[in-house]
Amino acid sequence: MDEAPHNASRYQAGLAVRRSVLGDPHVDRAEAVATDFDQPFQQLITEAAWGTVWARPGFTRRERSIVTLALLAALGHDDEVAMHVRATVNTGASRDDICEAFLHVAVYAGVPAANRAFKIAKEVFSEMDGGKADHVG
Repeated sequence: MDEAPHNASRYQAGLAVRRSVLGDPHVDRAEAVATDFDQPFQQLITEAAWGTVWARPGFTRRERSIVTLALLAALGHDDEVAMHVRATVNTGASRDDICEAFLHVAVYAGVPAANRAFKIAKEVFSEMDGGKADHVG
């Protein structure tokens, strides 16, 4: 694939943020399965999402996490919702924060979207808790 212009410093900053939010294992898996076909996409999201938006000083990582979860839930991006629920361990967003974000989704984007997001979060919490019943808090 043709290479687009690459901003090495933004990429490195983005990679550091991506690793701190999603964790090294997740990023290592994503990099390991990247091919010539989707490498430009990996570069784009690392530079744009992580190196430009997530690296900005205006919001804390916790705040960005909450906004991201609400947007992903509203848009019905289930896999991304699950990934970002897991990432809250690294961002400082609490289960109460997630609940509040999904309540906003219910009002502003629809009950079905919020219902699905709550279901996904409960499944992820169960995994994170080693299969124990979930709890908010």
